[in-house]
This record gives sequence, structure tokens and C-alpha cells, in this order.
Amino acid sequence: SSDVCSSDLAGQIRAFGEDVVPATYDDIDMADLIVLVGSNTAWCHPIVYQRIMAARAACGTKLVVIDPRRTETAAEADLHLAIRPGSDVALMNGLLAWMDAKGLTDAAYLADHVAAPDDFWGHIRAGHDLWTTAKTCDLPPASLQQFFELFAATPRTVTLFSQGINQSIRGTDQVNAILNLHLATGRIGKPGAAPFSITGQPNAMGGREVGGLASTLAAHMDFAPENVARVGRFWAAPAMATKPGLKAVDLFRAIGEGRVKALWVMATNPAVSLPDAGRVRDALAACPFVVMSDVITDTDTGAHAHVRLPAAAWGEKDGTVTNSDRTISRQRPFMALPGEAKPDWWIVTQVARRMGWQGAFAYDRPADIWREHARLTAYQNDGKRLLDLRSHATI
Repeated sequence: SSDVCSSDLAGQIRAFGEDVVPATYDDIDMADLIVLVGSNTAWCHPIVYQRIMAARAACGTKLVVIDPRRTETAAEADLHLAIRPGSDVALMNGLLAWMDAKGLTDAAYLADHVAAPDDFWGHIRAGHDLWTTAKTCDLPPASLQQFFELFAATPRTVTLFSQGINQSIRGTDQVNAILNLHLATGRIGKPGAAPFSITGQPNAMGGREVGGLASTLAAHMDFAPENVARVGRFWAAPAMATKPGLKAVDLFRAIGEGRVKALWVMATNPAVSLPDAGRVRDALAACPFVVMSDVITDTDTGAHAHVRLPAAAWGEKDGTVTNSDRTISRQRPFMALPGEAKPDWWIVTQVARRMGWQGAFAYDRPADIWREHARLTAYQNDGKRLLDLRSHATI
């Protein structure tokens, strides 16, 4: 299980009680200010970036980029804040303290919809003045004030954040600092006003919804005993996992220590993309059995693989994809599978059957998997879980 999005997932749950995203792509078109945090969007999300540029051309939308690096994205911004790496929490808390001091938080929204810990506002108001924040973030106070005043004057603000936030040491806290700012100022659930996590991996949201992280079960359920029991009943699984597994960084540490001896890497290249890549490459080299499923013949991870399985690429797949705003798209292939390439679901199913689990992996096509997933989202769901696809379970 990968944890490229686990900080974002944990932050969303901490704020909203469930891994939900309170935004849609339409909000980008309706915003008057877009703030990009920890994302070289021009390179990493080119279609989103084109949409931002179109909004700027059509509506004069302002763009602020918060990134220690002077990226191509930052070069196009109205304001680039080259903050000290890791100081995002201080920046967002400083802006929240400034908005609070100016009386610009949304008191009615806070009273009706938000519960804050007893010491929250005391913590925000102490030590988060503009000058202290500028020093912590290594920014000119004038640039910081320019950002604060622009934010204050622009209620229709969308804050887009990605891997620079999610994969940092304090990733969950940084996610929550952004969400807290939008909650306290009422910039959420309104057209053009939202915090918006844009994920860093293909179909990462789909992976999160089906439990493809070490920290979750399927269908937005965690490892609470009642959830373990519920998923076990649904799948008739007598040996359910009862606690989270190893997240990606911990997983490679465990491989290096010899505690994990087999690894199957699908659709990612951890030798390059994970933090502390040197440790990852050493672990891959030492692992007794590495399987790689990929569409690329030669990758840094693949160099360590004992078995390489040719997988289906995006344009060759049939099924569904869940977008960053949780829109589920029906996807049909427009290219034939080359050579012996197969979709990941088929590969996993074949391996599972050969391990003796024919009954549990009796899928013949993607629709079988979709229907099971949709049924599980509705199974014994009395409205407490927002993810409920029961009305689409038969398609």
C-alpha cells in the first residue's frame, strides 16, 4: 500500500470526519484568487494548469504560488512566496491570526458548523503576528502583507495543494492549516471558494476509496472494530486485518531490516518518487523478491525487479477512474492491449486464484469489481458514511 496521499487523507478526516473533498473543478473557473501550495502545477498537473490559465485570461483571476522553488508555475504568478521549506503551517496560521485580528473570520459559520479545541484560538493568536510569521517563513514582511491583504479582499478563493504539502514531514498538520483557514473564513462549500487537494498519483482518489492505503479499509472505513467486523461480514473474510499496515516510508525501512521479503510495485516508481530515495533503492536491492507491474520497460525501480509484468496503460484500460474532486468517470479503452500486457485487476485476480482464493476473486470483468465496491459503500451504511454509491451499484 502506498501512502503518497496519506497526509491528505488524515487531514481531511481530522477536519471533516471522512476523507471527502469539498471542491469541484468548476470552482477553479469561478474563483477570483487561486493559491497554489506545494505544487509545480504547470509540470505535474498540466490540464489543471491550463484551466487556471484559461480562468486568468477570461476573468483576470489572481494567482499566488507558495513554493520554496522558483518553478515554471511560480514564474507565471502574480505573487510568488518563496517560503522556507516546511514553514507552510506557520504561514497559514499567520494568515488566520491576521484575519482574526482584523475581524475577518466568519463568526456565524464558525458558530453553526465548526468545533475548535478549547486552546485553538489562544494558540493562533499567540506568536503568529505578521512579523513573526515573516521571520519564520523567511519572507519579506511587505510580500507577506501583500498576500494577506489580497486574501482578505477576495472571498472567492480556491487553495490548491499537492505533494509538496502531502509528502512533507508535517504533512497532515499542513493540510489541516489550509483547511482550518478556509473553515474559519467561511470559504468552503461556495462557488469559487474551497480548499482543493489535487492528488499526486494516477487515480489516487479511487485508490483511497477502495482502501488502497495502508491506513484504511475499503469504502472510507478505518480499522475501528465495528468497521473490521462489517467489512469481514461483507467479504465473508475470516482473517481480516485488524490494524493499519506499513506506510510507504516505513515499508521500505522494514525491507531494509529484512522484515519484509517480498514486494509488488504497481504503477509507481518509488526509487525516484519517494522521500529518502537512497534508502528506498538500497532496500529494493536487498529485497529477496521484487515484482514490478508497469507500462515502461526500464525504470529505476524495475532495475531491481526479479519479475516484470506488462500492465495496461491509461488509454488501454476499461473501468472507472475517480478524479481529484471525486467525480467518477466511466473509462473505455481507445487502444488495444499491446503484446502480453494485461490490466492490473486481471493480474491480481490470476495470482490470487493460484494462491487458492478462487471464490473471493471470481471477477470476470471490471463491472464485477465496480458492483462489489458500490455495494460495500452502501452495506450497513445508515448515513454515517458520505461515500454511498448504492444508486449506481447496478450499472
